[in-house]
Formats: sequence, C-alpha cells, structure tokens
Amino acid sequence: MKEIRIHGRGGMGSVKAAEVLVYASVMDGKYGNSIPFFGFERQGAPVTAFVRISSNPIRPKNRVYNPDIVIVLDPTIMNAVDVFEGIKENGTLVINTTCKPENLKLPKNVKGVAFLNATEIALETIGKAITNTVMLGAFCKATDLVSIDKIAEKVEEFWGSKNREALYRGYEDVQVIEF
Repeated sequence: MKEIRIHGRGGMGSVKAAEVLVYASVMDGKYGNSIPFFGFERQGAPVTAFVRISSNPIRPKNRVYNPDIVIVLDPTIMNAVDVFEGIKENGTLVINTTCKPENLKLPKNVKGVAFLNATEIALETIGKAITNTVMLGAFCKATDLVSIDKIAEKVEEFWGSKNREALYRGYEDVQVIEF
C-alpha cells in the first residue's frame, strides 16, 4: 500500500485531486481511499488530503501520518506546515516550485523529488493558478502508481479538456531526480 499526503490551500483542488486519484486507481484495478482534512474552511487556508492506493483492500480510514509520497500544490504552504512530517524512509516529494532540488531543504529520508513550475503551466493551460491537475500529471510520472490515461479520463469528466491538457503538461514537464 502506498500512502500519499497532498498539501495545498483552500480553492486549489487538493481534495478533488485526492478523489481523482482514488477514482483512477479503482479504474486501474486497484483499491483506493481518500480523506480530506480542513483547518479553517476558507479560500487560501491550508488544506490537506490523504490518499491510499493498494492492490489489496484498504482497511485504514484515518489520516496518513507516515506518507510514502508528499505532493505540494503550493510551495508557500511550506512556510505554514511541515510537509515532511512523518515522511517514510525513501520518501518521494512531488512539488510545485521554481527552485532546483538542491535549493530545497529536504530531510535525509526523501530519496526522490519531482519538481516543476505547475503554477506557470496552470496559467498557460487553464488560465488560473489552480495546480491540482498539473500536479496529478507530475505525480503520475514520478510514481507510476496510476495510469495517466485513467487519471485523464476523470480529469476531463470533472473539469474538461483544458485541465486534461494541464495534466499531460505536468506529466511531460516534470523533472524527476532520485538521490
């Protein structure tokens, strides 16, 4: 089982991204569940969503405290939340950033980083700085846990063709580094 934690802000689609991952994983013949967590329920406030994906039925229905993968939709969230809290040994970070990985303060247990400027891609493709679909594409390339085509089906169903384009741009533009 892979456990994933998504960090974003209200209005960025963190919770919907988690739902799309679960739907796509089920379409891919796997099991999945997602759990949202809201602090202050307002746009721009930190939001965390939790996802589990497995080839076997999933029993836990609680938050993910020790994720294998952390997805950061908005890099400014790192000033408000410890996104690395509990990340497992050999963890993977998928981050929206303009920084190079060597300029990020990564804990030693992070062994893979997937990075891209998802904000720029979102603005170019959907006209808004909502990065969830771009980051789903980056996640897909970095982890190979869920088929990009299954995610694309759900993305288009929920948000339309511009978001599908954003998804594929995230998949193509992400840079993945293993340490």
